[in-house]
Amino acid sequence: MVDVSPREAEVLALVGEHLSNAEIGARLFISVRTVETHVSSLLRKLEVPDRRALAQRAPDLAGTGPAHAAPVLPAPLTSFVGRVTERTELTELIGAHRQVTAVGPGGVGKTRLALAVAAQAAAGYPDGVWFVDLVPVGDPGMIATAVAGALGLGEQPGRDMTESVVAALADHHALLVLDNCEHVVDGVARFLERLLAGCPAVTVLATSRARLMVPFERVYPVPPLSLIVDSGSDAVALFMERAAAVGRPPAPALRDQVASICERLDGMALAIELAAARYPTLGLDGITAALSHPLRMLTGGSRADDRHRSVRATLDWSHALLEPADRALLRRVSVFAAPFTASAAAQVAGAREGQAAETRDGQVTGTGEGMVADGLARLAEQSLLVVTAAPGGTRYRALETIRRYGTERLTEAGEWVETRSRHLRWCLAQVADLAVVRADWRTRFDPVADDLRAALAWAADRPDRRPDAYRLARHLAELTFTRNLIGESQLRYEQAAALADDPAATASMLRYAAAVAGCRMRGEDMYRCHRAAAAAALRSGDTAGAAVDLATAATNAYRFWSKFERVPPPDEVAALVTEARDLAGDDPAARAAVALAEAAVFTDAFGAAQGPPDNVVPETIERAERAVELAHRTGDPLAESAALDALTGARCWAGETFASAATARRRVTLLSSLPATPASTHELLDALGNATDASLGAGDLPAARRWARQLADHPLLAEVGHRATSWLLVVDAVAGNVDEVLAGSGRFLDAWQRAGSPTRSVLAPAAAGVAMIHGLRGDQEAHRAWDAVLKQLGTPPEHVYGYGAVFDAMLLLHHGQASRALERMAPAPGEVWKWVTWIWLHWYVALRAEAAVLAGSPDARDRLAEARTVVAGNPVADVLVQRAEALLDGDREALLAAAEAFDAVGCRYQSARTLVLAGGGYARRGAAALGDLGFAPMSPCGPWTTTT
Repeated sequence: MVDVSPREAEVLALVGEHLSNAEIGARLFISVRTVETHVSSLLRKLEVPDRRALAQRAPDLAGTGPAHAAPVLPAPLTSFVGRVTERTELTELIGAHRQVTAVGPGGVGKTRLALAVAAQAAAGYPDGVWFVDLVPVGDPGMIATAVAGALGLGEQPGRDMTESVVAALADHHALLVLDNCEHVVDGVARFLERLLAGCPAVTVLATSRARLMVPFERVYPVPPLSLIVDSGSDAVALFMERAAAVGRPPAPALRDQVASICERLDGMALAIELAAARYPTLGLDGITAALSHPLRMLTGGSRADDRHRSVRATLDWSHALLEPADRALLRRVSVFAAPFTASAAAQVAGAREGQAAETRDGQVTGTGEGMVADGLARLAEQSLLVVTAAPGGTRYRALETIRRYGTERLTEAGEWVETRSRHLRWCLAQVADLAVVRADWRTRFDPVADDLRAALAWAADRPDRRPDAYRLARHLAELTFTRNLIGESQLRYEQAAALADDPAATASMLRYAAAVAGCRMRGEDMYRCHRAAAAAALRSGDTAGAAVDLATAATNAYRFWSKFERVPPPDEVAALVTEARDLAGDDPAARAAVALAEAAVFTDAFGAAQGPPDNVVPETIERAERAVELAHRTGDPLAESAALDALTGARCWAGETFASAATARRRVTLLSSLPATPASTHELLDALGNATDASLGAGDLPAARRWARQLADHPLLAEVGHRATSWLLVVDAVAGNVDEVLAGSGRFLDAWQRAGSPTRSVLAPAAAGVAMIHGLRGDQEAHRAWDAVLKQLGTPPEHVYGYGAVFDAMLLLHHGQASRALERMAPAPGEVWKWVTWIWLHWYVALRAEAAVLAGSPDARDRLAEARTVVAGNPVADVLVQRAEALLDGDREALLAAAEAFDAVGCRYQSARTLVLAGGGYARRGAAALGDLGFAPMSPCGPWTTTT
């Protein structure tokens, strides 16, 4: 019996549902790294080669039959009554059509019907049923963000939120319920067109007062509850059930009178529930008398049909029966977009702690906080508010129909602006508190986020509230960035820039927006925002700040060229540098930024294309060193890090591997203690990748893995597993860490496929490394599959002469094909320096020397001498060369010393391989070690080709 822990069983079940590690972490509230650890353990315990095989084993070990995702649906507080026919019809429709919209007026029962159908159909959707309430969404552009929140997803850098959702659901067989679409129909329509095109197995059930008008939409008109008593009236059953919930139901003999009331209410579910809530106090006669009043027709006319009038009449009636203080409370809390606490209601309703009831002209205008809590309880008793228990305390929510009714009453009472203003002040207090008290901030931010957005939308349209709107937009930008809603963060920073009265503040907000765009892999936005910041700085008289922005825009066009869909033309970029130089004057920060831009643009210090010509390398280093010196003088660690990046690139092009690694480490050290702002986060992500590459090139595998691990664990990369794990896979492949590669490659492949299998060459080294590991394991099917992935990612010169040559040579040498390995690495290092100097130079020359020795090349000793000079100081490549020399000399003792040296630096594969090469009894030990590590037997080669 396999010993699988309870947590591993949970992870295994979700692997079986084909969730990514990020999704599993979100579902189980554990880190992605912890998920990876459990997956790696499961691969080892179950003795399966990869994640796909693990998913196939999941049903056997996690329960009988295939695992199904539990429906992520709100738990109704009351039972669902009747509607057998409607449930059957709607269930059949979603089984036959990919997008169904349940249409009907407010109060007819669309939401409850959709929830019942979704729960009933859940078993047919193995990847889950998800419910998204769109009531709090006031911006049609935020539909994808709401859906992502329900799914537990974050935005994938390089994609907007809709693309991230589509990528996450691309291969899912799931049902998505979008509730209350009518106020954001255009946004829902745009979202659904992209979702349905990119997710062929996803079905959408929407509820709305109006059609969505999207392709493939099938409309289902939701009828009122049935009224015919003889056939079992659903309307009567609902009234009886709800009346029983608040006391006792009418006697059976009164069913005809109940039916008459339900008929007057046109079978509208909400109206019936409100009337039934009054039964204990009014009785059937009182309800009948109230419904006979002409009030029912007060809202007639073309603005609403009869069904709508019946709901409104019931609301008017319920409202009229409230005490004045409760009426005021109901209309004032209607401004909340999301569930709220009693404390929040007291502040927005105008109450103060310890305040007694106040009246004006006989009307209650304010209540104390305790009285507000009592009032909320009374409104809940009358079914005008829904009460839910939450970790932070009891929360209240008005159904959408009631909330809209309340806002109408708020306007009629002339309190709209005053109440909205108090709501805005409450929102500003919330963001201020979140900014100061960081403990548990996420659980405090999420419940108020929709209210912050609603308050911002209202304030942004009022000139007199512009300063408050600016503050709220700025805070919301900061909070959403920390919450990893980076698409919204950029939007809010740009919104804050537009709301700022001071051009200096505009420039500042645009700089933040540029940094967030960089985190999102949006090069064009980064470039645009910096140029716009420069224009704003000039308007404020800050010529030095404008110079920094222009120089930074120019630098980024080269430094982050891979983030651009289309890199700006060289002439345009050069003109920015010239303008920046003219504006810089003697300002230290501006001079440093211009120096960096000159190093980047005029000497290509970052190697954006294929590296600078030989005669430019010294000038590149000189310019980069000057940029570092000037940036250091400013005391700005971000400016210094950017300049160090240029110097790292320049030194690598010069072949100064160890100096490059030291410079890259200096960057990480400089940035690690900084607060997590957008700019520092953008810089740190780049620095971690830089340090991983440089450490790998220098043979410092523990450091390379440490930096790669930090990069993979960064929250901003949690949703992009292929990017997060790519260099971790490369490091583990070089080190020969089979278990880590198998676990990480599953996450990489899942995430890459969910992202639409982007053809980004930067991912190719990881695919090449995984393919090599499968080749070393003797799994030809997996090797072919990953080779196909590699071909899909592209084979640029870096593959032909860099990582591709290194991984291919390692595999060929394992299988005893030294001559083919030598042929694969035929070009001398000087011929291919542009593609090997950054990371692969030492690996290339060391393996090339070993291939020459094992192939019996006549110039093998010359190659060894050259390699010894190049790799001196590299703890792994140095031993590779020593081993090759020992093989050439037939020195078994030197080989055994090399095996120990490989063990010391964590290269167990190379250690075992060395023992095999040593022959005799050592070969048997080495072969056993290779088997324990998960590798296939080596083909004999070297001076000792037998085990005797």
